[in-house]
Amino acid sequence: MQYIWQHRLWVQQDMHTVDGRAVQVIDPGRLNTNAGPDFFNAKVRIDGEMWVGNIEIHPRASDWFRHHHDKDEAYDSVILHVVGKDDMPVHRRNGELIPQLRIPCSPQFSEKYHELVGKASTELPCATEIQEIPTIYLTDWISTLAHERLYRKAERINSLLERFHGSWQETCYVTISRSLGFGINSDAFERLALATPLSFMLKHSDSLLSIEALLFGQSGLLDDAPTADAYTLRLKEEYQFLANKFNLNRPQCLGWKMARIRPGNFPHRRIATLAALINGGFSLTTSILEAKDEASARDIFNVELTGFWAQRYSFNPTSARSPKALSDSSVTILLINAVIPLMYAYGLSRNDTAMCDRAISLLQSLKAEQNSIVELFVKAGIKCPDAFTSQALIQLRREYCETRKCLYCRIGHRMLARKAKSD
Repeated sequence: MQYIWQHRLWVQQDMHTVDGRAVQVIDPGRLNTNAGPDFFNAKVRIDGEMWVGNIEIHPRASDWFRHHHDKDEAYDSVILHVVGKDDMPVHRRNGELIPQLRIPCSPQFSEKYHELVGKASTELPCATEIQEIPTIYLTDWISTLAHERLYRKAERINSLLERFHGSWQETCYVTISRSLGFGINSDAFERLALATPLSFMLKHSDSLLSIEALLFGQSGLLDDAPTADAYTLRLKEEYQFLANKFNLNRPQCLGWKMARIRPGNFPHRRIATLAALINGGFSLTTSILEAKDEASARDIFNVELTGFWAQRYSFNPTSARSPKALSDSSVTILLINAVIPLMYAYGLSRNDTAMCDRAISLLQSLKAEQNSIVELFVKAGIKCPDAFTSQALIQLRREYCETRKCLYCRIGHRMLARKAKSD
């Protein structure tokens, strides 16, 4: 009933209070998510007289007394009591009668809502009806969702920027590090980066061995590395020296995950990639902000591993197929999760709309991601031509479908509104 009131989904055109006075809703008010009346600052005209105040909604009028509103001064400001069933009149504490409006909620509307939110989490509740939604609604909603997801990522970057007292270089370093975890190891990579300051590694930026020693030592992965190999032995010795020099505290139990992932995505290989990006000086921030198109953005991660990691996936003697650090698909993910959000966050912080637009354009130029979430919506009939759309669909699934916020999704709202009107 709150939903029907908030979105003006009532069926009757000529509304009257239970005692026959004409009601015109000018403004349904603002939904209150805390204690007190359901809607604040509503405007309704009752029998030609304008009333401004709060709205309370109940399935039955008698709920007013069942919830003890008759004894609560917070409800003295209620100008209209909206009910499904008017089983009794209600009064303010001073005895004044509160106008009462009956807006029944049809069983069909309620059933449709519970049908949406009651399906298994692996399903798409609106899959059978989503194609009936006009294209203009879907296009507008997808655009909003894509911007919403990008803004969320920018907020995460801004929190890092505050932590590092405005240092975009440190912020970029942690953001890139997290993205190298490719979801499954993202948290571990972020903790590793936060525990291994970039400033320490830049003091030894001319030594790839020193950078690798710091990162692998702090990761905990070096502990189980075989000492028979000369490289790993040198890493351990270098890490002990640098850990003492910088008084480093190693994070406990980063929880690296290696089950059911391809060797190219092992954290060892990604840490070696991060070290290669830092070697010789960390200039990624400038490169990212100056990237004009997809080609220049991809070129940032055109890195080949050398030495030990040119032919290894881990410390075990397994042979890598190529010294290339990142595949094309991996670079695409880095662009989506790190480069574009960094550009967008920087543009927002400087009120640089051109930078923000460039970030959006880059997202629209990338191919759509291929994963189970995107596949779910594509099967339901939504076209996904680019990463801008796939990011929107991921946002929709994570923030609305999985949390069962169908009432707040424009697709769900459109379906429910149509059902309310038809009833």
